[in-house]
Amino acid sequence: MKLHGLHIPAALRGFAAGAAQVFDITLRGDKVATIEPSAVQAPARGILLSALVEAHAHIDKNYTVQEVGAAQGNLFAAIERMDQHRAGWSAAALRQRMERALHEAWRSGTRALRTHIDWVQPEPPAALALFEALRDEWRGRIELQFVSLTPLDLFTDLAAGARIAREVRRAAGVLGAFVYRNHGIAGKLGRLFDLAQQHGLGLDLHVDEGLDPDACGLRSIAELVHARHFRQGVVCGHCCSLALQDEAVADATLVLCAQAGIHIVALPTTNLYLQGAWERTPVPRGITRIREAAARGLRASLATDNVQDAFYPYGSYDLLETFGLGVQLAHLAPAIEWLDAITISPAKALGLAWDGRIAPGCPADLVLLEASAEHELIGARGRRRSVIRAGQILEPTP
Repeated sequence: MKLHGLHIPAALRGFAAGAAQVFDITLRGDKVATIEPSAVQAPARGILLSALVEAHAHIDKNYTVQEVGAAQGNLFAAIERMDQHRAGWSAAALRQRMERALHEAWRSGTRALRTHIDWVQPEPPAALALFEALRDEWRGRIELQFVSLTPLDLFTDLAAGARIAREVRRAAGVLGAFVYRNHGIAGKLGRLFDLAQQHGLGLDLHVDEGLDPDACGLRSIAELVHARHFRQGVVCGHCCSLALQDEAVADATLVLCAQAGIHIVALPTTNLYLQGAWERTPVPRGITRIREAAARGLRASLATDNVQDAFYPYGSYDLLETFGLGVQLAHLAPAIEWLDAITISPAKALGLAWDGRIAPGCPADLVLLEASAEHELIGARGRRRSVIRAGQILEPTP
């Protein structure tokens, strides 16, 4: 298969392009065979991306908003509603929701997805066994990873924490926690790091998911990575409080994060919905310092988070929609220079074998957008796409 006259964003190029901006790409089997400058350099016929990577989702509790209702602007009300609803989950309904999410992500061009699974007791949740089955069933289409989402305070129970860590290790997962203004936060995080080091686990944490400038979870995590010489990978999602802190304080934290190799994941849909006032126009808004992080060499990912549940009652598993919202919210301009936020950055955060850079010999897992230039990128027409997996075009998306 040959693809003609396409722009490949500079951040996604794994080859020497010279002055060329528009390329002809040959696919052979399930690989990219050749990339050559097009004879005609303008205009491009479309924009070519590597297949998308979803760094932070919740496929166990999506599509439940009709039963639980939307917790307008109240994170802890949403947590309580989902805790109550979880008690009545059936395996059949849970599988149906999880499969629906995967089909939607697949059609949108996602090649890898990491989901957080609510894990609020020492015992493994019912969703874990279903996830493991789906991981096998979807192998070769979407690479699936999971994170145990546990209240940080639960790890003060040493036996409970050890049991969770052992089970996460058995199921080849990532250890996680909800971290937000916990009393004695340094000691509790230290216990979590102990478990991760003892069991050889990476960490993926919900951190400072609120607008309290005194929240110090992100800084505490970065300091522990340095103190422990922790090299098993740390991802921090949300980090909303960072935006409310004094600029000097926030910058010092970002410097520590960059030195520690922490990956930050920004989640614009859920954080816009949950953070800030509901009785008036919500100022400030709930988004972390994406541009300031980039200035420190820390390229954040953009991810979906919640879909149609108490935390966020709208949305879908189309990462390009999330990208468009993030671009407008955080003034990520030119937008085309930030497409690594849904390709390369999350691929690194998830430790994928392919970092998402397009080059001869890379997988022919690609997304071809109808957008031909920067200003079409987040419009409805520009987002129309052809999804190419293993060198074959899937049926077009509407």
